[in-house]
Amino acid sequence: MSEYEQVTSEKYQVMTERYRQKNLKPISGVLRKIINSFGLSKNYNGWTVVSAWPEIVGKEIAEHAKAIRFDEGCLYVAVEDASWRQQLSMNTEEILKKIQTLPYGKAVEKIRLTHL
Repeated sequence: MSEYEQVTSEKYQVMTERYRQKNLKPISGVLRKIINSFGLSKNYNGWTVVSAWPEIVGKEIAEHAKAIRFDEGCLYVAVEDASWRQQLSMNTEEILKKIQTLPYGKAVEKIRLTHL
């Protein structure tokens, strides 16, 4: 590659990067605007909690309790058995507070435990 081609290539890369930084927006921001414009952000955020449940509560709890649904501010969690239901019922407020610290967690107003 000649010196001219190398300089031209470097300038092209710099210009391309500047264009990307100025004009491209992450798709998550675009999706968020679309979802908000339809008034669906609360449901979207609630379902985000459902999908992030294992990361929120940890592997051990997620193996015995699964977030299965979100509806009108309520996160429904199916629990494996009575002993896990009892344990989670004692920690529901703590889990809810943890969820609500997340950017999308404010959508969840309460947690309801059900059987698997």
